[in-house]
Amino acid sequence: MKKKFGLLALAGTLVMGLVAPSQAQAPFREPHDAVKYRGATMVLMGAHFGRLAPMAKREVPFDQAAAQANVDIVKMLAALPWPAYAPGYEGGEARSEVWTNREGFRKASETFQAAVRELDAATQAGDFDAFRVAFGKTGQSCKACHDDFRKKK
Repeated sequence: MKKKFGLLALAGTLVMGLVAPSQAQAPFREPHDAVKYRGATMVLMGAHFGRLAPMAKREVPFDQAAAQANVDIVKMLAALPWPAYAPGYEGGEARSEVWTNREGFRKASETFQAAVRELDAATQAGDFDAFRVAFGKTGQSCKACHDDFRKKK
């Protein structure tokens, strides 16, 4: 029940971000709120990106509509977590390099967002080969950022 409530709260937060973009950029009241927000955003993004993997691996047929539905969610989520990595919001799974190497972190986030835009364009075009390449680039950008800026589990 607690997990279900948490997901409902996250969904409400994300919807508010869509309805009132200025509120999505507002500072968080407490540092732990920023940590929870960015973590939840990453979990949802990973879930929807992961749904594309069976298509990219040719385990299931490429379904452009299903792929686009998930890419749309990934694209929306890809823009959300970055304000929650501002100075003063340290903690969670983020390594200290997020704050000590701001330029490197900014570049990693921009590389990821560019890869997501490429994935979106390939999916919209219905070009499976381009989709597959863009899926790989997006996954590589996730891994590169995690390697440099996420605590090892």
